[in-house]
Amino acid sequence: MTQNSQGKCPFHQSGAQTTLDTTSNSFWWPNALNLDILSQHDQKTNPLDPDFNYAEAFKSLDLEAVKADLRELINSSQEWWPSDYGSYIGMFVRTAWHLAGSYRKQDGRGGANTGNQRFAPLNSWPDNVNTDKGRRLLWPIKKKYGNKLSWGDLIVLAGTVAYDVAGLKTFGFAGGREDIWHPEKDIYWGEERQWLDKTENRYDDVNNRETLENPLSAVQMGLIYVNPEGVDGVQDPLRTAQDMRVTFDRMGMDDEETVALTVGGHTVGKAHGNGKAENLGADVEGADVEFQGLGWHNSEGTGNGANTMVSGLEGAWTTHPDKWDNEFLYLLFTYEWEKTLSPAGAKQWEPVNIKEEDKPVDAHNPNVRRNPMMTDADMALKFDPVYRKIAEDFYQNPDKLADAFARGWFKLTHRDMGPKSRYLGADVPAEDLIWQDPIPAVDYTLSDAEVAELKAKLLASGLSSAELIATAWDSARTFRGSDFRGGANGARIRLAPQKDWEGNEPARLAKVLAKLEEIQAGLAKKVSIADLIVLGGTAAVEAAAKAAGVDITAPFTAGRGDAAQEQTDVYSFEDLEPKADGFRNFVKADYAVQPEELLLDRAQLLGLTAPEMTVLIGGLRVLGANFGDSKAGVFTGNIGTLSNDFFVTLTDMAYNWKPTGKNSYNIVSRATGETKYTATRVDLVFGSNSILRSYAEVYAQDDNKAKFVKDFVAAWTKVMNADRFDVK
Repeated sequence: MTQNSQGKCPFHQSGAQTTLDTTSNSFWWPNALNLDILSQHDQKTNPLDPDFNYAEAFKSLDLEAVKADLRELINSSQEWWPSDYGSYIGMFVRTAWHLAGSYRKQDGRGGANTGNQRFAPLNSWPDNVNTDKGRRLLWPIKKKYGNKLSWGDLIVLAGTVAYDVAGLKTFGFAGGREDIWHPEKDIYWGEERQWLDKTENRYDDVNNRETLENPLSAVQMGLIYVNPEGVDGVQDPLRTAQDMRVTFDRMGMDDEETVALTVGGHTVGKAHGNGKAENLGADVEGADVEFQGLGWHNSEGTGNGANTMVSGLEGAWTTHPDKWDNEFLYLLFTYEWEKTLSPAGAKQWEPVNIKEEDKPVDAHNPNVRRNPMMTDADMALKFDPVYRKIAEDFYQNPDKLADAFARGWFKLTHRDMGPKSRYLGADVPAEDLIWQDPIPAVDYTLSDAEVAELKAKLLASGLSSAELIATAWDSARTFRGSDFRGGANGARIRLAPQKDWEGNEPARLAKVLAKLEEIQAGLAKKVSIADLIVLGGTAAVEAAAKAAGVDITAPFTAGRGDAAQEQTDVYSFEDLEPKADGFRNFVKADYAVQPEELLLDRAQLLGLTAPEMTVLIGGLRVLGANFGDSKAGVFTGNIGTLSNDFFVTLTDMAYNWKPTGKNSYNIVSRATGETKYTATRVDLVFGSNSILRSYAEVYAQDDNKAKFVKDFVAAWTKVMNADRFDVK
């Protein structure tokens, strides 16, 4: 978990992070809507066969053989990159930690799930120095097991086995992370154009660390967490504690988990800074071809072993850095610590008058002992009163620390995998954890006849089609493909906090739920509210299609369960609240980014392509599904009919488009000057953006009315089933 620093940090770069690309459209038109995020995981970049199923491949993996190979590797030392203390425990823990540690709960992005540490920018972040060496050390194992073992799974497993080798009773491991094959270049990691720029760029008020810009969690560009040398390189453990509390909270960790992870992460391994910072070469992406994808070449000495440079800090945290024990807290609380500098000039803390036997031996010369060291973040556990109380409890109860860390490590490395149903392998823990968003399994199936009967009941319930459609959409739209949370399964829309979200229109929602519960109570075969919500919206969509002259049946698979309130982590679910939803023309507040950019963000999290996003917007508008029954973008005189009127009107040159506010427009007849419709930026971007207009024109064509309905139903079904991993 070694962090990076400022000032003389070996990887601190004073120049611009990137040069301007004058060949890109974004250079010439910086305000143009960039749709690239919707093709982020284009299958054209995937070298595996189209019918390859990773879950099935993983199930054929001999997991015990992989772990045996990892243990052998961990206890070895490769000449090209010698291990510390004859062990790669620290190396593989750090590589896994920094893969998983980019996760943030605000939008679920980052984390270990995709193996994205292999690509820019993460592979070249200053905080990820020499994780490229960790991955290269693992290559022979990846080569051996091939497609059965993704990089994401292998790296996390290596870190977990490393703790097992160190003597920790680990909590478990689950496979199921599918690798990506192209950089996730459109993820927002911050607007800075320089690594490790001052933190003032990320805060509304630098003195209030809770004002860190959303959705970010790291305090500086290129860091995983916080600056180990202190806020902006100034040693002050109490200020660093503020950064830790905010950063770890944005990863979904509370104070106890923060302390456990900090202590456990620094119980093994060491920091590397025994040399001159200026001797480090370019990062992975900047290194020349002869380095073959390895970065940060150190020209000093052998460039590795005793000359290894990483964070610039130097030293181990504990007396025995290859063992799981309670020495971190013993040293922290037994000795006084003073500020000092590493050989590379990084700011760190060292103990005063430490006993010789409490010093760790040199990582490569067992006949020499060295002082241990602590970072500012480590010292925060001693200075911050809340952290200290927890740390002292762990010090007095080492078994409690071991259990808390094992659970915290499992959460850190598995948080972005979604529900437990996606977990693979024999080492999956039996215990259900609340952060896994557990949902009770159902014990019924529905025949086609039963589905048809239920649809009829729902359509005859007295609820309007718009109410049924909006409720189904609101239930499903919380899904995030980034960490597989949210969605219609579980029907958590009826529970706190979702039932009270403004975007869910609580009064309308309560009316619909009450009617659905009434219908459920009268059924001979009990059907979950989750299934009834989706089925109600789907039935209304089919009826609207029929009104447009197209008979179509949307696929429906029963099997959604109803979660209980006690199975719902209210605090973490707050981050799933839609502050904006362009699909329903809803914006809760005024944001720095435009509503159409927020639309793209939601569409990407839902796993939608640009054409799917387009057809859903056009359909939901004419179905009258807008938030608060707004008429913005409802370009039709036949609300409730699934027609292509939205696109026909949008592309009709009989109208002028006149702004009436920051996010409001009138659609005015050129002939009469009459305001025919109103619109928002989200509506009009489908006519103004050249790519989106090309899709809009397809759906506006006279020969594509049926295609519009078919495509809408397919996209609707995709959203309704986004969290149904059992039917994919």
